[in-house]
Amino acid sequence: MQPAELAADLRAHRPGAVGDLLAQFGREIQGVAYLILRNHQDAEEIVIDTLLTAWKRSGDLRDDTALRAWLHRIATRHALSRRRRQRPVQSLDPSVSAPAAPGSQPSLDRLIVAEAMSGLPPQIRAAVALHHYAGLTVPEVAEAMGKSQNTVKSQLRIGLARLRTALAEPASTPTPERTGTDARRA
Repeated sequence: MQPAELAADLRAHRPGAVGDLLAQFGREIQGVAYLILRNHQDAEEIVIDTLLTAWKRSGDLRDDTALRAWLHRIATRHALSRRRRQRPVQSLDPSVSAPAAPGSQPSLDRLIVAEAMSGLPPQIRAAVALHHYAGLTVPEVAEAMGKSQNTVKSQLRIGLARLRTALAEPASTPTPERTGTDARRA
């Protein structure tokens, strides 16, 4: 179903509209929420909160073609608000992975990136998740986060630099074979 049709159904409060939104955008919203919150249950709740807010505030959607970005803005605000109330993020349990595409297996690379993402500040993590996971453009991320495009560009630049550093660190740390003066030279 096209975004304009979904938006019209949402505004008309057609009973199936929320189900259609869930089918089309639920997995993506949950993935972004998970990357921000690092908790599967909270991410699922964000999807529900997002769809309820969209239902209640459907009249606020100005551009039907921007439905996806509008839903991500709602989800990001809910996730960041919940994140402020959460306890500090704990290290990622190796048995838990970031949401994967249906039918795919979590990979070691996905686990490593998810662990590195957990070290980013929430606002930067949200910008990176929206841009690189959800595939939103910089203007769409800016709209979703209520920030300027320049702020989003800075957050993306900082986030990617920190991810590169975090992902490069394991290779530069001394291994048991490299001890003593050899490790200090590396």
